[in-house]
Formats: sequence, C-alpha cells, structure tokens
Amino acid sequence: MILYPAIDLKDGQAVRLVHGDMDRSTVFNDDPAAQARSFVEAGCEWLHLVDLNGAFAGTPVNAAPVEAILKACDVPAQLGGGIRDMATIEGWLEKGLARVILGTVAVENPDLVREAAKAFPGQVAVGIDARNGRVATKGWATETDVMVTDLAKSFEDAGVAAIIYTDIMRDGAMGGPNIEATADLARAVSIPVIASGGVSSLDDLIALKQTGVIEGAISGRALYDGAIDLEAALSALAP
Repeated sequence: MILYPAIDLKDGQAVRLVHGDMDRSTVFNDDPAAQARSFVEAGCEWLHLVDLNGAFAGTPVNAAPVEAILKACDVPAQLGGGIRDMATIEGWLEKGLARVILGTVAVENPDLVREAAKAFPGQVAVGIDARNGRVATKGWATETDVMVTDLAKSFEDAGVAAIIYTDIMRDGAMGGPNIEATADLARAVSIPVIASGGVSSLDDLIALKQTGVIEGAISGRALYDGAIDLEAALSALAP
C-alpha cells in the first residue's frame, strides 16, 4: 500500500485544516517545496498536493508552490483543487504532474472526467469527498444528494486511474479513518481506491492495508505532528 504524504496549500503555505474549514487552518511550513523534499528524502514514492484556495475559487491559485515542488522533487505528484476544465488539466500535466484529481467536476461535469481520462490514460483520478455517505463539492462547501458508491460506479468504464475517497468528518481531526466505508467502496468498484481523512496512527495505516483492497492512504497532520513516524510507516507498508 502506498503512503501519500499530503501537502495542502493555502496562501502559498503548507497547512492543515480541520473538517475542511478554511478558518481552522494550521501552518506547518511556509516553504512547501522544502516540506516536499523532506518527505521524498524520507523515502516517500508519491506526493499528494491540494490547492485549497483553488478548490473554493474553482481555478488554480497556488500554482507557484506546486511548480516549486515539481522542480524540487523527482517522485510523481498528484494534485487536486480548482481543476475544472480541459485546459487546466493539460496545463498541469505539461508542467510535470503525474496525476490530476477531479472532484467537483466529477459531479457537475462527468463527461469532462471521461474525456480527460481517455486523453490522458493513467493520469486522471477522481476525488470523492463525502459527508455521511453523500458527496460534497466546491471545497466541501456544497453537499449533494449523490451517494459515494453511485458516483464511483459511474466511472467504472472511464479509465480513471484511482478514486481518492475522503470522509470529511474524519479529515484533520486525528480520529482515525473510516476504514469500513473505504473498504466497502474499494470492493464495490474495480478502480483502485486511496483512503483519505483521519489517518492518524501507524495502526490506522496497518488496518487499511490489512483490508487487502485499499491501494493507498493519504496522511497529513499526523506526519507533521509526529503522530506517525514516516520511516516506520513506510517500512510497515512495504510489500
């Protein structure tokens, strides 16, 4: 199982939010590229980047720190937040991103997801963020009536590289991930599923791995706080 360290970008800094609330952010590093390098030097094989301002604005806002991270690190990175049209997708992939994450548009414009996944095989992931089993969009500010599993299944034949499933109520709260819901989703679709939200201990990571169906896990606050020892985590998750 792959561990994706999260670098959430707000106003050019690496931060973490609680429950996706922009007013409840903690700055962990004002040099996101240096933060990314430290994760790579510790042995991480992927980076998970989020443009928080972009998720609310609907267009990229933290392009400069993302580009600095891409220049500083030689491992693949995936980015979500404010990516809502083909030109933005193409632009990011041309700049060296390995994978773009489409969230809001997966609900509002699923045809774009299909078009992008066909045009860029293996480079388009769908971000499904949920509150009580229902999908939330626009930086989690808008709750929909769309059920998580229904949305995931709708992309079963689209060639999507991965689904990143976030339980919003667990995110940043250090209370553990929603293992059962994530595993259920992974069993319901053939698309690889990456767990996000609440991964706060080595035990959480091991429990996710032991489901046997979850492809990866994203962790942010726990890595910054030291609640998860990165070296121990990478060792435990190795094949």
